[in-house]
Amino acid sequence: MKKKVAEHLKIIKENAVDVISEEELVKKVTYSIKSQNPLRLKIGFDPTAKDLHLGHTVLLKKLRKLQDLGHHVYFIVGDFTAQIGDPSGRKGLRPVLTIKEIKDNAKTYTEQAFKILHRRRTKVIFNSSWYRNLNLSQFFPLLSSYTVARMLERDDFSQRLKENKPLSILEFIYPLIQGYDSVKVKADIEFGGTDQKFNLIVGRHIQDSIGQSPQVVVTMPLLLGLDGKNKMSKSLGNYVGITEEPFQMFGKIMSISDVTMGEYFRLLTDLDIEKVKKMHPKEAKLLLAEKIVSEYHSPSLAKKAKEEFERIFSRKETPKDLPLFTVSEKKVDLIELLYNSKLVPSRNQARRLLLQKGVREKEKDTPLQDRVLEIPPQGLILKVGKRKFLKVVYQGGKSERR
Repeated sequence: MKKKVAEHLKIIKENAVDVISEEELVKKVTYSIKSQNPLRLKIGFDPTAKDLHLGHTVLLKKLRKLQDLGHHVYFIVGDFTAQIGDPSGRKGLRPVLTIKEIKDNAKTYTEQAFKILHRRRTKVIFNSSWYRNLNLSQFFPLLSSYTVARMLERDDFSQRLKENKPLSILEFIYPLIQGYDSVKVKADIEFGGTDQKFNLIVGRHIQDSIGQSPQVVVTMPLLLGLDGKNKMSKSLGNYVGITEEPFQMFGKIMSISDVTMGEYFRLLTDLDIEKVKKMHPKEAKLLLAEKIVSEYHSPSLAKKAKEEFERIFSRKETPKDLPLFTVSEKKVDLIELLYNSKLVPSRNQARRLLLQKGVREKEKDTPLQDRVLEIPPQGLILKVGKRKFLKVVYQGGKSERR
């Protein structure tokens, strides 16, 4: 019995920053094992972007280990809370998403989560399922369960007030609504990043105020993004999406700093850190990239991505299987070319790349600065950023990518 409890506690606490409280955690784990009732493990993501990235997997991988011990995950898709926007770590008001944007983003969330989580031991719940029918009078007890003074204990709220920056009443409500999710699923433990600590503690207090056993809060470190400065985020563009193409994923991981690499090994893999420390940094990074691509694609695709990466970046060769884009005019608008060929998601990003000298003609290895590009009879190869390539040829007629 003690051995089983210790095993569970070790997995829960591994790499954790906060456990609130350890005494309650021991009691919940002990009761779960003794009664053979699985723990209810809560995790929630607001679908503010379309894809999950490696930062999300830090939590999901821990939950999968606990599922393997027999516990159940309640995966909350915050389609209702996303309409408010999580104020955690924000220095100003968050842009409000439309219902359509939220629904579009949520479509792929669950399938992506199942790249890691066990389907049979995961219950996916959209929190609009209980909020859409909640009338205002039913909401009053929730609003009265927390004081303004307690809300202002939150650092980012008090800081914004000191700096005379906008802080909406709606943002005050967000932690209460997220906390109410814990009541609805009767969560035993809620997991989140360190930036979610306040919200998770609110869930504890709301459960306690209505007579439920308060959930244990477990926070995990925030994975740094590719810039090595900020947490991984799609809005900052410093992310590695778990559905990205193998070569793109491999190349992004190879771009992280040697300092950041240690955290990636610790939080994203089960590899022996002491053995990794003895490796040359480049070899260690190649191992990390291959390991992660294997996990979200396959070992064979990871091996192929590694070979292609070394061929292009170590031997400076042209990639195999270059995407081909035909144009109908000899002179083309480079901004439109980058956007229409789907090398960039927006024309604004294409403009930024051009200004930052991030678009090159590979043969000459010189940055393109003129927006108008003339296509020679033999065509040309564009290098966009560090890892994207495109062969452009003039054929007349209709422009298309193949």
